[in-house]
Amino acid sequence: MATEQTKADQTMSVESRLKALYELQTILSQIDRIKTIRGELPLEVRDLEDNIEGLRTRIENYTREIEDLRRKTAEEKNKIQDSQAKIDTYKQQLDNVRNNREFDLLSKEIEFQTLEIELSEKHILEYGRVTENKQREIAATQETLDDHLHVLNEKRAELEEIVSETKQDEERLREQAKALEPKIDERTLSAFKRIRKNARNGLGVVYVQRNACGGCFNRIPPQKQMEIKMHKKIIVCEYCGRIMIDPELAGVTADAE
Repeated sequence: MATEQTKADQTMSVESRLKALYELQTILSQIDRIKTIRGELPLEVRDLEDNIEGLRTRIENYTREIEDLRRKTAEEKNKIQDSQAKIDTYKQQLDNVRNNREFDLLSKEIEFQTLEIELSEKHILEYGRVTENKQREIAATQETLDDHLHVLNEKRAELEEIVSETKQDEERLREQAKALEPKIDERTLSAFKRIRKNARNGLGVVYVQRNACGGCFNRIPPQKQMEIKMHKKIIVCEYCGRIMIDPELAGVTADAE
């Protein structure tokens, strides 16, 4: 008699755990549907934010490069002024040369400074071309940035609206799920969460449908179905690893299947 009572307690224990697991699965599936309603919006928002940060960094880099080019241009202009001043001095000294040797030295210095001016002018032109290209890049990048910001604002507003509409429902469901977890032993709950995480549709617990697993739809042998109906132990599908229960425990009638 005592043995029968122990077995009954064990059966009830397993049955209650399975029922709690299925209730938990149902609640978590509702939360999954809420997340599905949000769709890819959270990811899209994060991607846009990352892209915008990258575009801003690119503009900052172009701006620094332009500032460096302007600094170099100013340096080249100073070199031209210095060279021109030296040429003016050398030309004045030409009027007072005492021999051909002095004349040749001054002429060579004038020629050298003239070449220095030409080189600086060449650098200035090159810096100008590069600066114009970078300014065009900044304009194009800024246009892309503005477009991204516009889309981001729309996506954020859309996401905030959806979150606002579903936040209370999701919080309520999470509270219900949290209240159910103590009714399930830690080992079974851990296994359920692992199965659910690996399942493509998030189903860790399924009921038998038309003699098949409700998750992968592989046929279940009659003996295994009988064991599932007895609620004496937790049984998983040998094909997909999901925990299986009978339709009656799930509150599903044969006609509803």
